[in-house]
Amino acid sequence: MNGLENKEVNSIVEQILKDYEMGKDIDTMKVYDQPDRMAIKEIVNKLIRIVYPGYYRDKVYKSYNLQGNLTVLIEDVLYNLSKQITTVLKYDCKCEPDEKKFEEQAHNISLEFCSRIPKIREYVETDLEATYEGDPAAYSKDEIILSYPGLLATTVYRLAHELFTLDVPLIPRMMTEYAHSKTGIDIHPGATIGKYFFIDHGTGVVIGYSTIIGEHVKVYQGVTLGALSTSGGQALHGVRRHPTIEDNVTIYSGASILGADTVVGEGSVIGSNAFITESLPAGTRVTIKNDQRKV
Repeated sequence: MNGLENKEVNSIVEQILKDYEMGKDIDTMKVYDQPDRMAIKEIVNKLIRIVYPGYYRDKVYKSYNLQGNLTVLIEDVLYNLSKQITTVLKYDCKCEPDEKKFEEQAHNISLEFCSRIPKIREYVETDLEATYEGDPAAYSKDEIILSYPGLLATTVYRLAHELFTLDVPLIPRMMTEYAHSKTGIDIHPGATIGKYFFIDHGTGVVIGYSTIIGEHVKVYQGVTLGALSTSGGQALHGVRRHPTIEDNVTIYSGASILGADTVVGEGSVIGSNAFITESLPAGTRVTIKNDQRKV
């Protein structure tokens, strides 16, 4: 770099540094007080190995070492998850942080979370069953576990949801957004989803924060279960805005079901590209023909 270029670079650096002094929200410099995105990804991947031990375990280990391998994995998750939870508890605190108190709280949360893994696996098992039974193109359950984005996104959601119910800030959303980046499926960890949930194809599916989904629900690509309006901005924070989908409902591609007062009754079938903002009784069939809805 010659002298002229060096002078120009220094000038640009000075301009940007001055801009940093303007107090913008994007200027936060608390690098070491924020959760580590790479660490969260690593935790998610280790949890996936715990949920699916026969598929994601390290192939160098023998089966008779399963207990020892699992012990190492759980200890690793507990240690690293506790560190990240301690960080977000401090980050979210509006008072003077008590490091020891937060560490103890984070450790207890991590222990409780890990104790819920059998429950999470119970739900994941039903999701796998629903996917296999619901997709004639599936050759085997192995194929689904190893390649279906819907099951991966749902599994990460189930893990993140348990942390969400334990009032862990930020980390659950980071987990589901990691899954979103890998699968194209956006499930908020605050959503409530029953057993036997099946997302087919999956790309573009959006499930909002306060959505309630029953059991044996099947959703295709491009479906939105969202809010009727977000024009209220932060004034709507914490207000329920998303629909309820009862048991045994099928929602085909591109359909949008919006609003907290919208309930899709048990056994209903929502056709592709339907736009639903009103409740539907059980057993309703909605189809779109010639730009008109037929119920």
